[in-house]
Amino acid sequence: MQIAVNYSPQAAALLTAGAVRFGLYKCPDWPDMVAQAQMQLPAYVHFPLMAGRNNFDAVGLPHIEALLAGSLTPFINTHLAPKASDFAGMPLTGCSPVQADVLMQAMREDVARLVALFGAERVILENANWDPNYEIPDAVLAPERITQIVDESGCGLLLDIAHAHMAAVHRGEDTRAYIERMPLHALRELHIAGTRYDEAEQRWVDHFPMTDADWSLTEWALAHIHAGDWSQPRIVALEYGGVGPGFGWRSEADVLARDVPRLWALVHGATGMDKEDGA
Repeated sequence: MQIAVNYSPQAAALLTAGAVRFGLYKCPDWPDMVAQAQMQLPAYVHFPLMAGRNNFDAVGLPHIEALLAGSLTPFINTHLAPKASDFAGMPLTGCSPVQADVLMQAMREDVARLVALFGAERVILENANWDPNYEIPDAVLAPERITQIVDESGCGLLLDIAHAHMAAVHRGEDTRAYIERMPLHALRELHIAGTRYDEAEQRWVDHFPMTDADWSLTEWALAHIHAGDWSQPRIVALEYGGVGPGFGWRSEADVLARDVPRLWALVHGATGMDKEDGA
């Protein structure tokens, strides 16, 4: 398993100083950032594809192919995240079975297009979180529907633990029980990030420093991976830090200096601290 961290100037400075150790940078689909990151470490791209929103052409095949050629991106990811307002009368909550089937078919069509272009073995599907701002109907957050589309398509799973926690809380479910109903046999990539409750939005949000509860979930997940209960992902990514208005303000060096070594120890274990990342 390779450890990845969101590219940020803070992460780059810590890596140069030898204060942290990891194997990959995770970047958005910004060519300049990918090029900058790869001056220091290999980088891979996390694409803004949204299955069910028909946004592949907006991202663009030439753009995707150029980034694949210019980075070490092993997978083409897409979020399972249709937009309610794209479908007449679609509610965010309380979808009927017929409405849920409409959402599933929209996601299937977008996933099928990726599979036709890149092959199922190279496509990974990410579980979405509950975020009304993105208008993702909660019907697609059901683990059974995520499992169905992963198994039907033959694609891998990108399990985002923070997303799973936010979705489970919204659904009134225990997070561990929620995750255990995911298609963990198909796990290819694992994302972790700190979560917190936003009083203004009255919901949980992510991409913050890890809390004790977040570490507890991460330790639990990695214990299952090490035990062979779940498939071993190729990448374990810490989604903290970044640049720009969305992430630059929550990209503190002291948080990275604390959390990256802890993740390394969990992934590699006490006896694996001297191994090269990627072992």
